[in-house]
Amino acid sequence: MAQWDILIAGGGNAALCAAIAAARKGQRVLIVEGAPKFYRGGNTRHTRNMRCAHDHATETLTGPYTEEEFFDDLIRVTSGHTDEELSRMMIAKSKPMLDWIQQQGVRFQPSLGGTISLGRTNSFFLGGGRSMLNELYRTAEGLGVEVRYEHEVIDLDIRAGRFHTATVRHPEGETQISASAFIAASGGFQADLDWLKEGWGDRAENFLIRGTPYNRGTITRMLIDRGIMQIGDASQCHAVAIDARAPRYDGGIITRLDCVILGVVVNINAERFYNEGEDTWPKRYAIWGRLVAEQPEQKAYVIFDAPNIPRFMPSLYPPMSAQTLPELAAKLNLDPAKFENTITDFNKAVIGGKPFDTSEKDGNTTRGLEIEKTNWAQRIETPPYYAYPVRPGITFTYLGVKVDHDARMLMADGTPSQNLFAAGEIMAGNILGQGYAAGIGMTIGAVFGKIAGTKAASHAP
Repeated sequence: MAQWDILIAGGGNAALCAAIAAARKGQRVLIVEGAPKFYRGGNTRHTRNMRCAHDHATETLTGPYTEEEFFDDLIRVTSGHTDEELSRMMIAKSKPMLDWIQQQGVRFQPSLGGTISLGRTNSFFLGGGRSMLNELYRTAEGLGVEVRYEHEVIDLDIRAGRFHTATVRHPEGETQISASAFIAASGGFQADLDWLKEGWGDRAENFLIRGTPYNRGTITRMLIDRGIMQIGDASQCHAVAIDARAPRYDGGIITRLDCVILGVVVNINAERFYNEGEDTWPKRYAIWGRLVAEQPEQKAYVIFDAPNIPRFMPSLYPPMSAQTLPELAAKLNLDPAKFENTITDFNKAVIGGKPFDTSEKDGNTTRGLEIEKTNWAQRIETPPYYAYPVRPGITFTYLGVKVDHDARMLMADGTPSQNLFAAGEIMAGNILGQGYAAGIGMTIGAVFGKIAGTKAASHAP
């Protein structure tokens, strides 16, 4: 039986931050990653940025983002469904994370063009998530961390709140691994369709999974079955509206659409169903996955016109287009008369007239509609007309395990486990009871990963 100081399940941002922190404490660390090497890292491969509090502008950030502003944004997007003490601690620890993560080889760049309202709040990885991931792997392996791919944890021996061994399946068979501490950083369960159906029913058949097909939540189930406290439910997740033409798995960032506030969104009945101008993209884009999930056939269309084409970062797929509204409706298989009436009624209701500017709420609204658009309302009147078909894209799930300020898992009776820690998506529900703000998933992974690795190191001989 192999003996290690710390065993980490998972191979993404949270796992690597934990491994690096523990290795810098002199610990022998083993990472077991269920995916093949090419797919290592889970959703980290598809990320672009992380949201950290900071007191002043930097070479890559345009201004300060205080702890209190960060907390206010979190409360707003979660509607208060968060562990406030744990969230405040995470936000405070996010401030030094910008320097710490760079010390591990990661580099940042200015906000990408076409990305709305993130230049002040979010730090973008130079080369994107895969580059960030590669740098963390390089640093971890340089510190002596061993990584084994296609090694899936299939059983955990946990007795009286203490981890003893893990059974790991790999191409050559099965191995038992013992360690002084165990860190679960294995992602959510979004790739397990049956589990998604527990929260969403048959609607989940029409969901697309933005990331890896390897995040099936097997370790989450094991931990809960073995007495770890569950947090969250199967219906809560980070879900955005993505291009309906994306593959079932692993479409990543290039299938997301950031153009909702530029036009209107209609369902397959050619009806608007929500205020497209509620708030700026970084704070409200993640509501649209859930909204589309509630629509017939879990499908909708983002409609806009020619002047808006250069105003957003497009999907991998080109928009559908037509010179007239009835022609566009026909391409979308929508009732042409009803569709044209929806757009015409919207155009008649637009008031305001301020120059289009997404840096702040502009008050350009509609008046007289059942569902008003409260900001960035502009007439859709200049051909060609464009549409993107969208479906719910699930990034990660929030059902997971409860942790304390030391990233230690809590047992079902509320007592801390002895040597079990968690970081990343598997415990994100502690911070995200619902909703999402751009970049916060990476913050949760990095902050709690570093805490988990540091605290787990204290259990090693």
